[in-house]
Amino acid sequence: MGPLLLFTYTLLSSWRLLDAQSNNMITMVEDVRLSIEPRANVIRGTNVTLRCKAKVISYTQEMSRDYTIYKDNVIIFNDSSSSSQDFVYLLPDVRVSHTGKYSCEIKIDGNHKMSEANKLSVSGLSTPLLHLNQSVVSEGEELKVSCTAPGETGPIIFNFYVDSRERLERQVNSDQVEAKLFVDSVGIHQIHCTYTVLVTVYSFKSKESNIVSVSVKELSITPILEIFPQNKIYEGDSLNIFCSIRGLASSIEHARLILSQGNQILSHGETKINHSMFALAKDSGLVECRLFLGNIRKVATKTVSVTELFSAPTLTMSPAEVFEKEFVTLTCKSEHVASEKLSRKELTYTLDPPESLLILNDTGVFFGKALTYDLNYTCIAQAKGIIKRSKNLTVRPKVSVSSPKIVAIDRVVLGKPFKALCQSDTGSLPINYTLLKGREQVGTVSVKLPYQQALFTVTIDRPEDVNTYRCEAKNRDNEAHVSKSLNATVTVPLSRPSLTVIPVLPEISEGDHLFLICMVKGTPPVIFKWYRVGRESPLFTTNSEWNSSDFQIENLAKKDSGTYYCEALNFANNLVRSGPVTIEVRLALWKKAMIGGFSLLVVSVLVVVGVLCFRSKRGKREPAAELSVKPSSPKSDDSLTVNLTHDTEVYNAAPAIEDRPPTSVWSERPPEAADDEESSMVSNELDVEYTEVVHPHAADPARVPGRKGTDTVYSELQNSPHGFSRVC
Repeated sequence: MGPLLLFTYTLLSSWRLLDAQSNNMITMVEDVRLSIEPRANVIRGTNVTLRCKAKVISYTQEMSRDYTIYKDNVIIFNDSSSSSQDFVYLLPDVRVSHTGKYSCEIKIDGNHKMSEANKLSVSGLSTPLLHLNQSVVSEGEELKVSCTAPGETGPIIFNFYVDSRERLERQVNSDQVEAKLFVDSVGIHQIHCTYTVLVTVYSFKSKESNIVSVSVKELSITPILEIFPQNKIYEGDSLNIFCSIRGLASSIEHARLILSQGNQILSHGETKINHSMFALAKDSGLVECRLFLGNIRKVATKTVSVTELFSAPTLTMSPAEVFEKEFVTLTCKSEHVASEKLSRKELTYTLDPPESLLILNDTGVFFGKALTYDLNYTCIAQAKGIIKRSKNLTVRPKVSVSSPKIVAIDRVVLGKPFKALCQSDTGSLPINYTLLKGREQVGTVSVKLPYQQALFTVTIDRPEDVNTYRCEAKNRDNEAHVSKSLNATVTVPLSRPSLTVIPVLPEISEGDHLFLICMVKGTPPVIFKWYRVGRESPLFTTNSEWNSSDFQIENLAKKDSGTYYCEALNFANNLVRSGPVTIEVRLALWKKAMIGGFSLLVVSVLVVVGVLCFRSKRGKREPAAELSVKPSSPKSDDSLTVNLTHDTEVYNAAPAIEDRPPTSVWSERPPEAADDEESSMVSNELDVEYTEVVHPHAADPARVPGRKGTDTVYSELQNSPHGFSRVC
């Protein structure tokens, strides 16, 4: 019995394989349609799509399909595809030459069917362009012309006109033609061109013929479709479908039956089909029994409605948001159950994947801790051999927010607003960041999207205020994390600088070493610049880590006199300027001494020259001269006469001058000269001049100790209206 059973099993398996292969060969092209998108009537330049849609009935939709596109019954394109999707052929940037009737043909395993033809009409032509090789020709000279139809395709007829009369015609398969013209008469002529795109050949339609009636008799052959049970069908029930032929026995011999639902062939046969299946809700729909007899095609249809035994389960999570390693509950449930056929206790639920580590706590309720990574869950409901799966539910455990950090992304300048960034390294969105100043909440930013930042605008009035700011991060109700205090360098804006000059202003002289010291209050580093009024560019620029810096001028000169000021700038970006300082460089002390000495030298030389001149003039006068002196008082009638001779005691110092009483140089004038003197007086007051008379002589140190070798005599001279002076 063993070998016999093995042989029988092998025979049955081979028959089933051959039957399956023969089943796969059965294909029927039910319908083919071609549509023109966006519409059948378009203007030039439109992108047109030809869509070929075929309805194919077969055991499988994965098969090779050959598509052919026709224009005016001429093949323009063909291709093969194994997809059941629509076949698409593109006509980009259409022209008038694309006008025509298009159709589509599909071939599958020897079965073929062609769609009806749809006409595409394209309107609009481009304006032709005419070009001449020259605009002036001699009588009888040949003229070369060309006409272009920009962007047009297809056979084109070009026509050339001279003074609106057609002179030449050319037909080409391109958008340009060149030709030669002869202009007969002398003068100015107008030349233009036109073109015609050939879409279809010329045709002439006749009148209608006589009408002949034809009567078509129906064959007494019909497909019969029966479905059991005929009453309400539930999932899991056994569904029996019968497809048969009713009619003449002679005609039935060559018939063929196909049982299908939608595009899927359920079974096929020659005279009768018996098909049994396990009823499912997805089997609801139209069932067709098709009869093929030569060119005859008939179909019988019935609608099958299968009632769900239970609905596809839904999988929900509670709570809606769960954090890593927190408890979570997944509930699997079918909302609808056909209670007349199934009790809920008969319905079982399982969770996939099984490594989820969730425990079945109740019917369809799974409980456990959330994992630390995302996982897709599916619920499986099963009863009476019916299995249904829920949609995937992705559980993404949220990550608790980590302790945030607060940093200043801008430079912190006292009194100016800056941006502070609050962020955590880890944490699931959304995260609420709150800026705290001490214990006071300043503001809150909710970060809901990746790459979104929690930025706060902060302004501080004192440097120590920067450390009072902190940040709080929170992505769950009962937990919050607070950052450390904001730590940032505060830049204090610069005060108005003071410009100090060393040495002090009144003591600045040529040759000195000058220091211009610029001092500010604020946060270094500071950029210092020194300027001189009248010059745009700075004299000196330096970057200092201190609040002061200096500019030095060595070996001052007179040209360094002028007005100076300094400017300062730090990271607060506020430029401050000192007040101007005017510097006057005085002469050096040695120059002053040299000028004084030179002046004294000049004066001494002038005095010596004057004395020499005076002595040379006196040597030429008489040995004695008389000087009449009249008293300044008008009441006195006495006048004095001074006799100056070389032998007088005033001129020659006597050796024994100390042994005798002093002798005056004044002597009384004779009375007889008084009258003449009085008559010559004009005014009561005389001018008085003092003259220093120096008599050089050898000094005797034994007799006159402590006196130099010159005697000085002061005389008072009164100018007289008579041209002489009086000596007092």
